[in-house]
Amino acid sequence: MQDAAPTPEQILEARNAVDGAVIRTPVLSLKQAALVERVGNAASLTMKLELFQHAGSFKARGNLLGIRRLTPEERTAGVIAASGGNHALAVSWAAARQNVRATLVMPKATDPLRVDGCKSAGAEVILVDDIAAAFDEMNRLAEARGLTVMHPFEGTHMTLGAATLGAEIIEDLPHLDCMIVAVGGGGLIGGVAAAIRQVKPDCTVIGVEPVGADSLSRSFEKGEAVRIGKVDTIADSLGSPAALPFSFSVAKQYVTEIVRIEDRLMVDAMILMRDALKLVAEPACAAALAAATGPLRDQLTGKNVCVLACGSNIGAQRYNMLLDGR
Repeated sequence: MQDAAPTPEQILEARNAVDGAVIRTPVLSLKQAALVERVGNAASLTMKLELFQHAGSFKARGNLLGIRRLTPEERTAGVIAASGGNHALAVSWAAARQNVRATLVMPKATDPLRVDGCKSAGAEVILVDDIAAAFDEMNRLAEARGLTVMHPFEGTHMTLGAATLGAEIIEDLPHLDCMIVAVGGGGLIGGVAAAIRQVKPDCTVIGVEPVGADSLSRSFEKGEAVRIGKVDTIADSLGSPAALPFSFSVAKQYVTEIVRIEDRLMVDAMILMRDALKLVAEPACAAALAAATGPLRDQLTGKNVCVLACGSNIGAQRYNMLLDGR
C-alpha cells in the first residue's frame, strides 16, 4: 500500500478506469424556500447526490476499482467483507459486475433491505450476532477459503474511488469555497479532499462525525490513528470504531477540520431532505446537511458550499422508526 495521498495523475487514471461503469451523479442547487431559512447567509448551497450511485452509495466506486485489481487467482477464489451498511451492497454490486463471487458477513440486526439487496446481487450472506462477530467470521473465512478481504475504507482503491467523486465535484463547482462530507472511517473524506484541494487549495473540506462515533476527530486531536472502543450512533454507516493509518494520513493532509454532531441533528436533516427535497435519506446521508444547517451555519456566511449526500440504503421500517422516535 502506498503511503502518500493519490496524485492528480492517479486520480485521472482511476476516473478513466470507472468511466462508463459508475454514474456521474448530479449536483442540485438548494434554493427551496424550506432550506433558505435553515442555511443562513451562505452565498450558495449545493448538494452532490451520490445516493443515486450504483448500489446506493459512493462505495461502488472504490469497490469496483478494488475488484478490478484482483489477480486471476484472487478473482477465482472470490472476495469477502464484513458490513452492515452500504459497503456490503457495493461489494455485492461490484463483484457481480465482474463475475466474482462475494461473501458478506453481516450482523443479524442489519436492515433487511440491505441483506436482500446483497442476496439479489448474487452474494452469499452470513448473519452473525454483531459487527465484532462479523469481522471475526470474515477473517476466519478469508483464511479458510483463501478469499480476498474488501475493507470498507482502508486501501488505496477506496481512497481513489472517493477521489473520483471529489474530482467530479470540483469540475462541476469550480467556484466552491467549502465542501462538507460525512465521516465513517475516513476513506471517503480523504479521497474527496485530496481531489478537491489539489485543484483548489483554498477550498476548505470539513468532516462531520457523530458524537458517538468520532474516531477521526480523536485521531486528529492525538495526531495518530486511534480506536475509540464503543460506537453509539443511529448512523450505522458512520460507525467505525477506529481510524486506520493510510486513510488517516490522507485525511490529515487535506481535511481542514472535523465537527461532531448529535444524532438528533441528523434526524432533523432527514426530515428536511424529505420535506424540501423529496429524498429518503439514511442518517449518514443527511449528516453533511445537518452540519451545514447546525454547527457550521454561521461559519458558512458568504461562501459557496457543497454538502455530500454520500449514499442511502434504508428500509421503510427503520426510516419510520428513526423519524417517529425523534
